Amino acid sequence: MAAMVRNPLYEALQQAVRTIGPLIEQIDADVDRPCRMFRTGKVWTGRSAKQFDAQLAQYGTRVRTSGQAIMDELRQALSRTPSEVTEEEAASIRRKYRIA
Repeated sequence: MAAMVRNPLYEALQQAVRTIGPLIEQIDADVDRPCRMFRTGKVWTGRSAKQFDAQLAQYGTRVRTSGQAIMDELRQALSRTPSEVTEEEAASIRRKYRIA
């Protein structure tokens, strides 16, 4: 039986989740802050402001939905990826994905 080693792809996906998760949270916060400020009525008011607010809300929703989709896809890929593989498989994965 071949010796099992840590799967480099599994480790790379784990690192991606740890790196990208906080970045997406920061983006969400960075988009949410101006949206909340705009809605105070102190930035801009009137009919055009309401239209702009609707667009801003749509963009904010798109940002949050996209970020969540990215994280969901990473987590799904991680759950489908074995944490250990044979040494030969690990070498093949490193070559395929250019993992050091």
